[in-house]
Amino acid sequence: MELKEKLELIKKNTAEIITEDELNSLLKSKKTVKAYWGRAPTGPIHMGHIVSLSKIFDLQNAGIDVTILIADIHASLDDLKAPWDETEKRINYTTKAIELTLPWKIKPKFVIGSSFQLNKEYVTDVLKLSTLTTVTRATRAASEVTRMKNPKVSEMIYPIMQALDEQYLGVDIQIGGLDQRHILALAREYLPKLNYKPRIEIMTPLVTSLKGPGVKMSSSVPGSHIKVHDSEEAIKKCINEAYCPAGDIKGNPITELCRYLIFPVKGSIKIERPSKFGGDVVFENYIELEKEFVNKKLHPMDLKNAVAGELILTFSKVRQYFEKNKEILEELGEKFL
Repeated sequence: MELKEKLELIKKNTAEIITEDELNSLLKSKKTVKAYWGRAPTGPIHMGHIVSLSKIFDLQNAGIDVTILIADIHASLDDLKAPWDETEKRINYTTKAIELTLPWKIKPKFVIGSSFQLNKEYVTDVLKLSTLTTVTRATRAASEVTRMKNPKVSEMIYPIMQALDEQYLGVDIQIGGLDQRHILALAREYLPKLNYKPRIEIMTPLVTSLKGPGVKMSSSVPGSHIKVHDSEEAIKKCINEAYCPAGDIKGNPITELCRYLIFPVKGSIKIERPSKFGGDVVFENYIELEKEFVNKKLHPMDLKNAVAGELILTFSKVRQYFEKNKEILEELGEKFL
């Protein structure tokens, strides 16, 4: 693949890259480029996480070596969203859910955070960086990622550790959601203070809640998201009830799922409809679909039916696994069911 093609593939469907010039130079100068995406196992894997996972598809296709960090310690630092005694269960669930969620061409490579984050050298660097980081800066970095209801000291440590993960995983790039921008900016500013190089930060957009703009996508808000192991009936119900105004793509979770999940993973989508409404049509890229939808030549319900079908198919392996092993979800609690 030519350099220009690699660059365009990496840039596709991103919200921001810090910086594109550095990315271009990296691709020119380094034969093996490494990146990582981190997931704290605090709750079920849902559609909001799939944007970043589908981005990993693009990076792998561009020849980049990607590691998935299961950030178990981070999960407990975030106001005990994952109690310390449940960490192992959540690691196992998260790893299996990610492995089975998408049709990976290259099997994901996982690293567990506690496998290196408790080492003396790492802990020493956490303490060093904490002496350089103000409470105000740490709070700003953590505010959009951690709970911060009654801020704990642990939530101030969270962004410091995430910054150091770049160094200790030996990567050139970190992938994160746009909500992590302050943490990624902190990493670029503060790692050089310990004589470590700043990394390239690739940020993916946040998918709108199925309830529409203004409603947070959360496992505690019913109908706002779809878990990757949800039943076919649950997927259909959530999609059918989702916000999807005719001709409007702004804050539209259904068109966003097409753009950020279905097309990157599958490359096309088939709309099935009666001949009197235009008959079946296959869209080979998102731009074509968006144009038809904006011009109101594609009805929201026809699009919803197609999206529901694609999600059911895409998540079939992970759904079937947890249907056979439901005790795993039951042990993790109601939020996972």
